[in-house]
Amino acid sequence: MIDTMDHTINAAVQIVPNTNSTDIYPIIDKAIEVIQQSGLKYEVTPMETVIEGKYDEVMSVIKKAQSASLQAGAKELIVAIKLHVRQSEDVSFEEKTEKYK
Repeated sequence: MIDTMDHTINAAVQIVPNTNSTDIYPIIDKAIEVIQQSGLKYEVTPMETVIEGKYDEVMSVIKKAQSASLQAGAKELIVAIKLHVRQSEDVSFEEKTEKYK
């Protein structure tokens, strides 16, 4: 049996907090801070943050980012996660974007 979770994956995560405040960006900043401190490769975009790493590491960081958002004052979160996982090889940012640079 092939374990696809041993390969590097890409995950796009969007965390949308619901809070009493009209300014949700400080909460989003806390989630991004967790991702930045993870040591994993990442790219912040206007609508989501893309993370690259081993499956379990990436999912752990996403879980910690959610916790940080709740601790920062979110009452609840809407979280969208997209994964690109391959059966027999790694997935990388470069393979998808190098032709545009």
